[in-house]
Amino acid sequence: MTQNNLLEVRGVRKVYGTLTALDGVDLAVKQSSFHGLIGPNGSGKSTLLKCIAGAEAPTEGRVTFLGRQITSATPAERARAGMSLKFQITSIVPNLSVYDNLLLALQADQPMAALLFSRTRGAMHEDTMAQLARFHLDDRPDELAGALSHGQQQWLEIAMALSLSPRLLLLDEPTAGMSPQERRITGDLLGPIREQCSLLIVEHDLGFIKDICDTLTVLDQGQVVDSGPTREVQESEKVREAYLSHA
Repeated sequence: MTQNNLLEVRGVRKVYGTLTALDGVDLAVKQSSFHGLIGPNGSGKSTLLKCIAGAEAPTEGRVTFLGRQITSATPAERARAGMSLKFQITSIVPNLSVYDNLLLALQADQPMAALLFSRTRGAMHEDTMAQLARFHLDDRPDELAGALSHGQQQWLEIAMALSLSPRLLLLDEPTAGMSPQERRITGDLLGPIREQCSLLIVEHDLGFIKDICDTLTVLDQGQVVDSGPTREVQESEKVREAYLSHA
């Protein structure tokens, strides 16, 4: 594994019966970088993200994180190693308050005894409010999470995914269903996390992803079409052909 790489994926294949969703994918995410994963519908982007996060097991290939092979590690083991995933569909608890959703995420690695005796709630109050402020939710801590707008629910879940200070954050189409204004705010909110962790993000909105990502990898039919610096990849003829073939 290259020293500067936080994550390496090598030769990953994923086969479902007669369907090959991924066919020998290589990917590397560097330390302190924002890496975009793009491609036409059905290209294998979300499947690759699931193989990295442990939600799916690759049929072949290996995944290495922080120098350790994690191909067969469970999602919980990957989380403990410093990987955090937010899927496209939110997993907030709609009948709990905004505050309590985030508090539960912050408490995830606390000892059971501390939780049973409610020792962590007061100790984590400042951290909880600071994280809510970071994601423009500090004026709504007592509202039910289900009452938030779609964009605000996505921001809450990103805040929850960042709560345990991961080394790598995986986001699957976080701006899907957002208004243009919400997408712009989301980009502004994600920018500062570069100081905390690297980001691997699956997106359909090329305008959004090119503004925040250093590197792009393009998938088509389960294979890497191109990968490299964002400006070079977005101007690649191979990438244009991949998108035009699905138009």
